[in-house]
Amino acid sequence: MGGITPAHLVLILIVALLVIGPGKLPETGAALGKAIRQFRDAASGIADEASSTTAAATGQQPAAPVAPAPTQASTADPAGQSRTDSTPSS
Repeated sequence: MGGITPAHLVLILIVALLVIGPGKLPETGAALGKAIRQFRDAASGIADEASSTTAAATGQQPAAPVAPAPTQASTADPAGQSRTDSTPSS
C-alpha cells in the first residue's frame, strides 16, 4: 500500500506500448503531457481567483502569486565532470 513502484511503472509502459503501439506512443505521451499542463494551469487559475475573491470579501489585498522555483539540471561538461546548471528546463 505504498503507492506506485518502479515495477508498476514498467508494467504500465508495457501495456501502453501494446495498446497504443510504438509509432503513436511518443505523440500520445506529448498530448498527455500537454493536457496535464493545461489542467495544472487551469487549477492554479481557479485557486488564484478564489484567493483574490476571498481577499476582496474580507477587505484584504490579494496575495501576490508565487512563481515556482527554478529546477537545477545536472549536466556533464566535456571533461566528464558534472556541473549544475541553474536555468529552468522547459
